[in-house]
Amino acid sequence: MRVAVVAEWYPSPADPVLGVWAHRQAVAARDAGADVRVLAMRRPIPPLSVARAGLPALREWMRTAPAMLEPWELDGIEIEPVPFVAPPRPLSYGTWGWWMAPALSRALARQSVDVVHAHSILPPGHAVQLTRRRGGVARVVSTHGPDVIHVAEASPWARRATAETLRGADLVLANSSWAERRCRELGGPGIATEVVHLGADLPPPGAARHSRPTLVTVAHLVARKRHAVVLHALAALAPERRPDYVVIGDGPGREPLSRMAADLGLDGTVRFTGQLPHERALAEAARCHAFVMPGVEEPFGVAFVEAMAAGLPAIGARGEGGPEDIAAAGPGLLLVPPDDHRALARTLEELLSDPDELSALGAQARQTVASSFTWERCGAATVAAYERALSR
Repeated sequence: MRVAVVAEWYPSPADPVLGVWAHRQAVAARDAGADVRVLAMRRPIPPLSVARAGLPALREWMRTAPAMLEPWELDGIEIEPVPFVAPPRPLSYGTWGWWMAPALSRALARQSVDVVHAHSILPPGHAVQLTRRRGGVARVVSTHGPDVIHVAEASPWARRATAETLRGADLVLANSSWAERRCRELGGPGIATEVVHLGADLPPPGAARHSRPTLVTVAHLVARKRHAVVLHALAALAPERRPDYVVIGDGPGREPLSRMAADLGLDGTVRFTGQLPHERALAEAARCHAFVMPGVEEPFGVAFVEAMAAGLPAIGARGEGGPEDIAAAGPGLLLVPPDDHRALARTLEELLSDPDELSALGAQARQTVASSFTWERCGAATVAAYERALSR
């Protein structure tokens, strides 16, 4: 079975973290028997954020931009960049499928594939929908969350394009039960959907932990991940019962969060590492004692299962699609009310008060991942989904 994965967000030499979940699913499908190649959509003009940052940022972008258009290989998978031109993102993102489609159509014409798998409904999935369908080629689209939360509601044409893409797909893969329900809301009850959870690797057990109780979050530093709630929860704990906190990731929230930590008297408690290569981020997280990310708009959250695979109990927000699915699969993920730092503080205090119970819950978390959320399971489920799409 020959599969072309189409993705806007995909790891590259310039950014090895961007869209790593799409790559890991492609590798898992390859290991499960599919012949996978990737078409990475690339917009070779600077985004507004770079233009607004001034001439030095623009020069740096221009220095590194040519590498975006060079083919590369990652873990044995060939990746072809597909350049396209589109207007600035903020107001037009819902229309980018129309801008992507001509270049994508030419790239697909050079491929001989059985399945085209687009990661995210808009814009890649819509671009695939707009390309001419060739006989015997199945169209599969994955939703990862933002595409059915923000992008679909950005404009009337974005909502229409979302519905058209969902209805035109042979199969829609959702990363959680919530995401599947949301796709049916947007596309109608007649669309073909299936839940395929993403996964994690199981590292060797017994990683050396920090000497002091330590929490960790691995996430982009944006408001919806709710790092601020964690900081306020730590400040609510008595200093002698307060764990250390390692924040792995980068983003626009870094400076505000650093100032907040200082204002809350958490100097010496919180350490911001910045963005780390994926394997190093996993190794750093494995040295901690518990993972905490009470974020909102979490249709899945690979970071939860990656931490649990390393034997860390995890904490997420109740009512979110991914945390609810993971918690339902087995022990190891605790759910707290969203945006309630006092409830989070109580959960942290209880979780860290008994080292033996903490260790036992970590072992259960690892077993939950082993039984339900490995990349091997994800790869097998993905290839089976491709086969069902082809049968349609």
